[in-house]
Amino acid sequence: MFDRRLRAMLGLAAVLLGTVTACGLDGPDPISGLKDDLRHIPQKTIPATRPHMVKQCTTGTARVGHSSTTGSGSHRRTRTWYTTERRQNCHKVQHGTETYRKEIRAERWCVRLDDVNGDHDRDNVWYRVDRRDYNRVQFARYHTRVKFVPASNKPYC
Repeated sequence: MFDRRLRAMLGLAAVLLGTVTACGLDGPDPISGLKDDLRHIPQKTIPATRPHMVKQCTTGTARVGHSSTTGSGSHRRTRTWYTTERRQNCHKVQHGTETYRKEIRAERWCVRLDDVNGDHDRDNVWYRVDRRDYNRVQFARYHTRVKFVPASNKPYC
């Protein structure tokens, strides 16, 4: 029984691995070139307002009828009684406005390369990278070969 479960789990893992590989979730290919320049584009925000929503509840009561039946045949008796139950209805309503910082430009890190993958036609192209790759390339000397995976397939920052 254990052997059958193990084989089933291994088969499922193989199918999942094949599916992920076939979907092409590997991302962009690594790029290698000579470090030319770096550019950090900071995040840009502006103050903005939005409605401030608060939860408002109204309470009320409702008269609810109950009944129970005892006995059978001609001796059947139905007893009815009423109770008052509390009900609450809640919804969100606007109560003024609130201020927040709206992002109008995301923070970006860019690296410009020369001699990209040995192709001189792609000289001086800016590539968007993540912060970790930017920090690593930042400390490399000018015109030393660096390798990284760009943040997107598009070569411009």
